[in-house]
Amino acid sequence: MTIAIGDQAPDFTLPTAGGGSFTLSEALADGPVVLVFFPLAFSGICQGELCEIRDNLAVFDDARVRVVACSIDSPYSLGTWAEQQGYTFTLASDMWPHGEVAQRYGVFVPERGIATRASFLIRPDGVVTWSVVNAPNQARPLEGYREALAAL
Repeated sequence: MTIAIGDQAPDFTLPTAGGGSFTLSEALADGPVVLVFFPLAFSGICQGELCEIRDNLAVFDDARVRVVACSIDSPYSLGTWAEQQGYTFTLASDMWPHGEVAQRYGVFVPERGIATRASFLIRPDGVVTWSVVNAPNQARPLEGYREALAAL
């Protein structure tokens, strides 16, 4: 079952692109987080969505919301992709145990071994205040993020 608005977001720690790790509860101590699950690095729709976030990062920065994008790719492939595309936000690897965080959020697609396209805006108290879940082949519009950030 997918995490719903009003639910407590499951805490997690994952390795990140370029080394290091990301822990949701630690990040929330600094402010809200938008968690952006995507199927696969280097794929067309995923790259389009994350480039749109990259190109509009000021929208998130102005709202003091940290962007964390998460997929089942290895931290190494995410690091290469981030470097090629100029992503400066966090890319977290849900590679092992395979898709565990996506499963906890209810957005893992087991027959394909990937996360679907899902985003969750999480307040500092850990409560989900906005979410969108789309099929792997359906991009999320940036306008949805803008509306959610405006409502914070």
